[in-house]
Amino acid sequence: MTAEGIRVSREWLALREPADAAARAPDLAEQLRRRLPTAGRQLIHDLGCGTGAMGRWLAPRLPGPQHWVLHDRDADLLAIAAEDLPGEAADGAAVTVETRQSDITRLDPGDLAGATLITASAMLDLLTGEELAGLVTVCAGAGCPVLLTMSVVGRVDLNPADPLDADVAAAFDAHQRRTTERGRLLGPDAVAVALAGFDRLGAEVLVRPSPWRLGASDADLAAQWFTGWVGAACEQQVELFAETGAYARRRLAEATAGQLAVTVDHADLLILPRPDRASE
Repeated sequence: MTAEGIRVSREWLALREPADAAARAPDLAEQLRRRLPTAGRQLIHDLGCGTGAMGRWLAPRLPGPQHWVLHDRDADLLAIAAEDLPGEAADGAAVTVETRQSDITRLDPGDLAGATLITASAMLDLLTGEELAGLVTVCAGAGCPVLLTMSVVGRVDLNPADPLDADVAAAFDAHQRRTTERGRLLGPDAVAVALAGFDRLGAEVLVRPSPWRLGASDADLAAQWFTGWVGAACEQQVELFAETGAYARRRLAEATAGQLAVTVDHADLLILPRPDRASE
């Protein structure tokens, strides 16, 4: 549970993990490696960790001993993360893990005390504006780098194209911006809002594209993604049910057969405290 009221299945997280790993911007991980302290143990907080995929991707790319603190509201996902641990660090140093069942939208500065790095993946677009503003403030206050990956930006491309693609995409984006009990979700606006928030607090923000590019070898993921994409669009705009029946069946058959190429654009952000502010 990356944010209150949103539950993500372990099956979906397992299915998307290889695509996320292939999509994340490796140059941000390299820049991060150069900015982290070279002495002592890294204390890394992974917010909305799910099954721990971010640690399995990032820990082997960073040198030195690391201790990961995995935050999530879903105890079942945390149990998986505690079992499926990251490998060794890039230089063979030990990587240890602890789990904390918590709501990452209600963190206070003490929860991140001593952090040398804060990470999160596929989370920003699930937040409201108020939640993201609070998270930006807490993360910036920690005075350490922050790596936020795999946030959707509202661009999807399907090949071969279909006239209904644009209508479904627009309805899906509206669903991601829907108003919930927690407030209005940011959806594809989250990256721009986060960038502006960190910039106001004096941080340097690097942004890189991290698109999913799904082809024949990703047929299962493409089919699951398409089913959820159309379903959310129809939930948001009910009249699409009547228009998308044959479309959905045809597209799903193409995806299952590996005949549908899908690009889902995401963005990765690396937030670096400026030297004159890192010690404040």
